[in-house]
Amino acid sequence: MIISPKPKTRDEILKKLRGQVDQGIPIIGGGAGIGLSAKCEEQGGIDLIITYNSGRFRMDGRPSISGLLPFGSANDIVRELAAQIMPMAPNTPVLAGVFAQDNYRFMDKYLEELKAFGFSGIQNFPSFADFSGSQKVELEEVGYGVENEIEMMRLAHNMDMLTAPYIFNEEQCQAMTEAGADIIVVHCGCTKGGMSGIKTDIAYGLREAAEYAERMAKVAKKANPDVFVICHGGPIAEPEDVKYILEHTENICGFFGASSMERLPAERAITQQVKNFKALHI
Repeated sequence: MIISPKPKTRDEILKKLRGQVDQGIPIIGGGAGIGLSAKCEEQGGIDLIITYNSGRFRMDGRPSISGLLPFGSANDIVRELAAQIMPMAPNTPVLAGVFAQDNYRFMDKYLEELKAFGFSGIQNFPSFADFSGSQKVELEEVGYGVENEIEMMRLAHNMDMLTAPYIFNEEQCQAMTEAGADIIVVHCGCTKGGMSGIKTDIAYGLREAAEYAERMAKVAKKANPDVFVICHGGPIAEPEDVKYILEHTENICGFFGASSMERLPAERAITQQVKNFKALHI
């Protein structure tokens, strides 16, 4: 029999994170699309686990960007995944990736459901924050856009849930921070590498990612000196990449990995294990 874990409170989580950052220990969060990922992440000492629809696609061998396409209801998928993830990581705060544009549920009621279910906080995913051009204009004209994600963060903050939004530019960074974000996650693009990661040249390398992340961090810190700012994605895929970012920024204090935490390690480990078996001789 499984008993639902008592979610960590926002104050408990922030106190722990503040204590370790003050000691020079970075905040590390990880996506989990299957229970085994969550179990291993907790064993590794992860600070936060995030579950969202891309996790299911990613661990099914599909690219993470599938989470932005209409393959099922993003919010329903998160609720389904919760039953797989939470029992495997009962001692780690779990955040829900929430699709703020969902017209088929009352967002305040849905956030209450997530909190009652055991989620300690939320993240804005799938997100429209990186949309641009005519697509962005058309969506906003009919009521869809990043403003819904900002207001969702404000709702969650007022409900005392931990908030860790993705941001893609200075305007979003300031707005999310002012809405009460506890952790700003600077999104540097889809994670490179592996079987289903980005193959083409990405917009910038580690140096540019560090400069971009630091610029976003300064915007956030100006709005709220106590906010945590961490990085995610693009060229930042491996521990040595995160090490570079931490060494070349003043205000970045951690990393959130999704493909970096479960897809890339699984691809390498399973492939090599099979090769090791196939290398045997009768």
